Amino acid sequence: MSYIDESLSTGEEVSARFKLHWVTHIPMVLWLLLVITFPFAIYEYLRLRYTEQGVTNKRVIFKTGIISRKSEEMKLTSIETVEIDQGVFGRIFGFGNVKVSGRGTSDVLLRTVADPMAVKRAIESISHPVA
Repeated sequence: MSYIDESLSTGEEVSARFKLHWVTHIPMVLWLLLVITFPFAIYEYLRLRYTEQGVTNKRVIFKTGIISRKSEEMKLTSIETVEIDQGVFGRIFGFGNVKVSGRGTSDVLLRTVADPMAVKRAIESISHPVA
């Protein structure tokens, strides 16, 4: 069971899951091409496999960790802005980072997501529904 599913509270539902872009797999492929570095390729695969990003009807979630776990979460009621950071290659290949800022000092950064504009729209449509 995934972390997002595991951490749902009563009445909370997953609204969207955000996939990592295929560009994130390039280091793993490069490590595989160099046979000596096979353990690095396995580590990279597991790192990507255990990264979760999504939004529920109550919060935005980013979780990493193979054995240990680190999660960044923000309640939808605390969200003030959703920003996109896309470089030249990100614009060409369709990936980027989405930064969710809110009240307080912490931000949630969804890294290397596929179609960051769709991610931004999904978060904003849930956090600020049109009446």
